[in-house]
Amino acid sequence: MRHALIFAAGLGERMRPLTERTPKPLLPVGGKPLIVWHLEKLAAIGVHYVVINTSHLAGQFPEALGDGSRWGLRIRYAYEGEAPLETGGGMLNALPLLGREPFIAINGDIWTDADFAGLPAEPQGLAHLLLVDNPAHHPHGDFTLDAQGLLRDAGEAKLTFSGLGVYRRQFLDGWRDAAGHADGTEAIPPRFKLVPLLRAAMGRNLVTGSRHRGRWTDVGTPARLQSLQAQLGAGGAGHTA
Repeated sequence: MRHALIFAAGLGERMRPLTERTPKPLLPVGGKPLIVWHLEKLAAIGVHYVVINTSHLAGQFPEALGDGSRWGLRIRYAYEGEAPLETGGGMLNALPLLGREPFIAINGDIWTDADFAGLPAEPQGLAHLLLVDNPAHHPHGDFTLDAQGLLRDAGEAKLTFSGLGVYRRQFLDGWRDAAGHADGTEAIPPRFKLVPLLRAAMGRNLVTGSRHRGRWTDVGTPARLQSLQAQLGAGGAGHTA
């Protein structure tokens, strides 16, 4: 995989007041912005080209990250406008910049010690998702991982989607049918979530997954950011590759 997409367009409403002046992926933790942890990991596994989708305080990203050359990367910015396009719309908006090969997509507001080298270069189906144990704030999880490594929308032993996965371009084929008539799908550019597309692909046995048993944080609130900072400050920086 030579390409990656980082979702960085969210408003960060639950992180206010911290995100009133700084986009959430640029908030510092462990001595560097959250998004830089991702850039370092991507560069370490040979990714050369990263697309960062932006909306809220978009101008701060090129100011902070430049063209990516300091990490041996080439960064392109996909501006979504003043209103974020959600994960599905954001991926669709960035797709012309992502080449023809499968690409990594990762939420810009998570932190993990997962080794990105463990992600498959070629998903068996349309997508491969990394799952984690359910955190306290999301106890019921998202998807079930069956014995064959396929993801299911139903089941009792659900895990949480980490926000890190590998996708084929074809995953977005037929997005309109999968997304249905939710608000935003008729807008230009369209705004929709990835989850309905994932569920549709799961129903066709086209989404695989793996479980990460290490550390992972959805940095969605100031309290979680503070907790992660305390962990990293205590020498728990984890792996950088």
